[in-house]
Amino acid sequence: MTTLNLGYLATFRLVIQRGSFSAAADVLGLSQPAVSLQIRQLEQFLQTRLVERTGRGIKATAAGETLLAHGERIQQVVDDAIRAVNAFSHDVSGTITLGTGATACIHLLPPLLEQLRRDYPLLSVGVTTGNTLDIVRAIEENRLDMGLVTLPVSGRALDVMPVMDEEFVFIASREQQAAFRDFTPAALHVHPLIAFESGSGTRALIDGWFAAQGLAIAPVMQLGSIEAIKRMVRAGLGYSIVPRMAVEQEVDREGLWVMSLMPMLQRQLAVVMRQDKILSKGIAALIRLVQQPSAV
Repeated sequence: MTTLNLGYLATFRLVIQRGSFSAAADVLGLSQPAVSLQIRQLEQFLQTRLVERTGRGIKATAAGETLLAHGERIQQVVDDAIRAVNAFSHDVSGTITLGTGATACIHLLPPLLEQLRRDYPLLSVGVTTGNTLDIVRAIEENRLDMGLVTLPVSGRALDVMPVMDEEFVFIASREQQAAFRDFTPAALHVHPLIAFESGSGTRALIDGWFAAQGLAIAPVMQLGSIEAIKRMVRAGLGYSIVPRMAVEQEVDREGLWVMSLMPMLQRQLAVVMRQDKILSKGIAALIRLVQQPSAV
């Protein structure tokens, strides 16, 4: 025996508690020689006698008493370790790393993460923002556990789970309402557009909405921040087309006029993970909340 055997230590404690090898053997379901062998091997490992026979049976030597005191603490540490590990089986805990776009991070995730923290206080979620291509690459390289991104998505060995459809809407400052009567590509094309920066999935979606009517857009501004776009629109510098989640709350649409587009423009959001990613309880809980954000 090259290391302290916790099973032998438990046997030793039981022998002393019961006062004999045979009584301990009955409790353990072993033969008396097997129990005696365990104690002998424990003594050989520690190079000292642990038990001695008296007229009243078995008792611990001075070294054995010292081992008993440490044995109780050792057992307590082992029990604590087992409970801590079992928490991963019974409680939702651990850390999840999530990648998503800035708009979803600002307007969709906060109430979901707040609910997640209330329901699962042992679970930690780290959020990274970026475009869909960067997020998918990070997932493929196992730098992120999951992503909430705009479809379409292409990548090696990915699981793609559509979770929601989201409408895009027209926004302009309230002072400019009289300038807009229709919300079709042809009617909006003549007005100054404040758009998302070129190369983003959101911008490609908006470009496609106009292109379906044979129109190409030339924005007066191209910005990477949804909040910067809304600020410019509030200043009356142009209109924009944004995800509805960005103006869903009253505080988010303050000073803005919001209308649906004709025809309707939508995007589909999906949860993306590696196919070999273990679906932990924490990831499953987050997916459930994303699929039903209105219930939060």
